[in-house]
Amino acid sequence: MPEPEPSPGSERHTYRPLDPRSLRGLAHPLRMRLLTTLRHDGPATASQLADKLGESSGATSYHLRQLAAHGFVEDDPERGKGRERWWKSSVDGTGFSDSLFSDPDPAVRGAADLFIHEVATMHTQEVGTWLGTAREWPEKWRRTSDLSDWTLRLTPAQAGELNEKIHELIESYRDLAPDTRTEDTAQIRMHLHAFPRSTD
Repeated sequence: MPEPEPSPGSERHTYRPLDPRSLRGLAHPLRMRLLTTLRHDGPATASQLADKLGESSGATSYHLRQLAAHGFVEDDPERGKGRERWWKSSVDGTGFSDSLFSDPDPAVRGAADLFIHEVATMHTQEVGTWLGTAREWPEKWRRTSDLSDWTLRLTPAQAGELNEKIHELIESYRDLAPDTRTEDTAQIRMHLHAFPRSTD
């Protein structure tokens, strides 16, 4: 998923800019879901990921090895016992460049299309999961959810500036309570979708 660069001095967060080779290694629906699950939920075995994602452990094992070959995941030796292999994400986020859409290699352009559409699909699924489970959360959490949208008239430069400011604001909240897991904290997912539309 495209993410902002880490703030200066924030070395705990690792972001991987996607190049043509790494994009082709990641642009697969199951690989993207595996990486997202490890990033959000922490280390797991191939069998645990298979159960969570409704896949076979053979499929998750294969695609985890492919992700490892491209540097997106790695072994978690602190958790492994015997033959049980635990995996963890080696990145906190990925950076996507629009230049990948115009790469001379059609395979790269196809991977770019797949990647972006899969990101949009995962965002839609996350919103649907929240709407389907919102009643299970205390009211104080339900009140913090937001499904707002706006329509602005901007130049390309203004739109880019707005995105940068929003990214900077979100990044400023990342380290407020980095290691705190209490009943008063929860993972918060934020999606930013900004795009022009025709009015013809």
